[in-house]
Amino acid sequence: QVQLVESGGGLVQAGDSLRLSCAASGRTFSNYAMGWFRQAPGKEREFVAVISGSGGTTIYADSVKGRFTISRDNAKNTVYLQMNGLKPEDTAVYYCAANRGSLSRHRGNYDYWGQGTQVTVSS
Repeated sequence: QVQLVESGGGLVQAGDSLRLSCAASGRTFSNYAMGWFRQAPGKEREFVAVISGSGGTTIYADSVKGRFTISRDNAKNTVYLQMNGLKPEDTAVYYCAANRGSLSRHRGNYDYWGQGTQVTVSS
């Protein structure tokens, strides 16, 4: 069982930066690929980024590539999402998720989810 708790969301202006954190329980954190997803009002939850258990491989959605960076600290059981150059269309609830299998863009492949943190970007 893995419990995930996100933090770091907030209200910012377009062009600003935020760093989201996701703290995980358990002793096998490095066994899990960790993903970030987001869900805007009235829209489906969409993939943002994923990082392998070792941190050596990352994959990004085209919409955030070059602006967002996913990273992890396995000693702290924490995964991060550094978001730069935020746009109003980045407004959403951001969720972290753990996947015991391979790197995946598909939310159905994730075993554990956090409760989400709200990010609002004003224009």
